[in-house]
Amino acid sequence: MAPHLKEKLGIFSAVMVVISAMIGSGIFKKISVMSAELHHSGWVLLAWAAAGLITLMGSLSNAEVAGMIAKPGGQYVYFQAMYGRLFAFLFGWSSFSVIQTATAASVAYVFAESFNSLYALPVLPDRFADIILFEIADFKLMPFHNFGVKSLAGLLVLLLSLINYRGIDYGERISNILGAAVVGGILLIIAFAFTKGQNPTVMDFPGFATANVGMPAFFSAMMAAFWAFEGWNNVGFLGGEIRNPKRSIPIALALGTMIVMGLYLLVNAAFFKIGDVSFFESVHENENAIAAVSAMNSIWTMGGVFISVLILISTFNSTNNSLMTAPRIYYSMSGDGLFLKSAGRTHAKFLTPHRAIVYQMFWCLVLIISGSFDMLTEMLVFVAFIFYGCGAFGVIVLRSKMPDTPRPFRVPLYPVIPLFFTLFSVVLVVYSIMESPGNALVGLFLVGLGVPVYYWFNSRR
Repeated sequence: MAPHLKEKLGIFSAVMVVISAMIGSGIFKKISVMSAELHHSGWVLLAWAAAGLITLMGSLSNAEVAGMIAKPGGQYVYFQAMYGRLFAFLFGWSSFSVIQTATAASVAYVFAESFNSLYALPVLPDRFADIILFEIADFKLMPFHNFGVKSLAGLLVLLLSLINYRGIDYGERISNILGAAVVGGILLIIAFAFTKGQNPTVMDFPGFATANVGMPAFFSAMMAAFWAFEGWNNVGFLGGEIRNPKRSIPIALALGTMIVMGLYLLVNAAFFKIGDVSFFESVHENENAIAAVSAMNSIWTMGGVFISVLILISTFNSTNNSLMTAPRIYYSMSGDGLFLKSAGRTHAKFLTPHRAIVYQMFWCLVLIISGSFDMLTEMLVFVAFIFYGCGAFGVIVLRSKMPDTPRPFRVPLYPVIPLFFTLFSVVLVVYSIMESPGNALVGLFLVGLGVPVYYWFNSRR
């Protein structure tokens, strides 16, 4: 009898998976981008709050389905029940080609960049670093450019893949310990900033009311915030390895998202306690500056070092989360004959989807060496929200298709919350196409490329 995945994770670990997936580098960097868009601290905080509430709506909608269908693969399995095999495959294909692998590659790269800011990594001579293998539009394949940073990012992916290959217990410990350390570090920043910060106008209500902020600018700021919330649904991928998943996963989704939302609002208010919006606008003009580092440096001589170390911990943990959770999608796809057959094997000793972990690792390394993840992450939110919106609408679909299936958790205010989240997702996708048609078309092309791949796998069956 083939070995099965190991049911190991409890509620605390499931909550930490949600938190660890979301808290990466975005919370330390995006305030400067959003300040440059909105020019007022009150509007920046409102954009964070709006992005958090919308994410919570998606999380609550996802929680109802997770309580009904608790299997490895999460959203992939949910989409099979909602819309059938083809749509589910397109989600899994997009996760492998863009959503999950590009996220892991980009966060690992931020880890290496942060390490490089503390300790300079070696670089190759220009005659090697400037080699261009090929060029398409604005994209240049320069595998030896910034080679020290790429090498460290690749080593991180290799190390964490090996750790998760040897058992989910190790990935769980990393998530729990480092996730708690990151939350503690953010709480320390909040306490320190409100104690030492000198800016009296964190919320300038008269200025907030009269600020001339257009919808395009507010939407762009929210898009930046959504990157920091990305990954909230990763816990569903571990449906086969969480104890009592029909109860634990909905709790983890709701509680984890609310904790992160509260932390993001508080830490951004803390940053504005240190410096006003013009301070962060000036930080944005320096492309190599990190907003949180600049802010903490202004009130504490070791503040920049503290933030840099915290970014190292959070990006290490976030990379581990992506590499730990996503292979369960490809594991489930393989079981349905929609991915490489060997990806559906479970290691006899470690009880992990070891082949799926290895395949993901190699694709992440390709993205890191090529540098193409920068281009992919620009369309990440756009592609992700196509599936997020369909997932929320799927709550309504399943209420019709599976009315008698037990639902341990029901989304509150049904059908208002799933319908609102679906409508917002449609607006965001349309807005992305209008604002960045190039990225949107590439994103749609990558998703659509999965259609012939799907029929190829089907023909092999």
